[in-house]
Amino acid sequence: MELVTFLALDARVKGYLWDDYDTLKAHKTRPALVICPGGGYHWRSPREKDAPALEFLSLGFQVFVLDYTCHPEDMSDFRPLRELAETVRQLRERHEGWRIDPEKIAVLGFSAGGHLAASLGALWNDPALALPAQARPDALVLCYPVIATRGEFAHEGSAENVSGGDEALRDRLHLWDRVTADFPPTFLWHGGEDASVPPENSLLLAVELKKHRVPLEYHLFGWGAHGISTCTQEVETPDEVCRAWLPLCRTWLCRRFEYTP
Repeated sequence: MELVTFLALDARVKGYLWDDYDTLKAHKTRPALVICPGGGYHWRSPREKDAPALEFLSLGFQVFVLDYTCHPEDMSDFRPLRELAETVRQLRERHEGWRIDPEKIAVLGFSAGGHLAASLGALWNDPALALPAQARPDALVLCYPVIATRGEFAHEGSAENVSGGDEALRDRLHLWDRVTADFPPTFLWHGGEDASVPPENSLLLAVELKKHRVPLEYHLFGWGAHGISTCTQEVETPDEVCRAWLPLCRTWLCRRFEYTP
């Protein structure tokens, strides 16, 4: 395994890459996955960094973890969103050196990181933002994501932090209202016992995606709290039920990308 680091604007990105061996002829290029950990746009949860990165590395992906900006005073120019867009752009620009298929780049987000990932899915072609043309993900994986920044299902801490108190920005980042047919194919799941980010965030996003004919797979588990990441003892949130999201996601991504690890 090779470790790389680079900057996406001011954000640090750490990459976990498969080595390239001359004796192994398959998989000279691989899909890539960018992970956005959660933390309410206040911090970045360590249980949603290395553990999922190594899980997806073991599934054959080149994996990158984005430590995006989490300071409310820096949010007025969509700073975390611009950092994520720049990360995806750099993966496409540098795909040969990192042995990435530039047409198979997914973004995975947990909780507030799910909001960030979904924001890129919704706003990648917003002319007012002028994001890089190469910023659109080829797929999204949203894990117990924050989607609502308004109303009874909003996660107030994430909404306040990502908007920096700007009410117009908060409205703009209420993502149910931002889904179009250009939204990337999406895998999403939520634990049914989530008392922090209501499961309706995922449920109502799935309704909007279906309405706009966006390819999706959606799982609402009967059990499962918030912030459970890979659902193992390693991250101190073992959950045998919700652990199923990983093989389900693997199957979905591999079929979507026509990739056999």
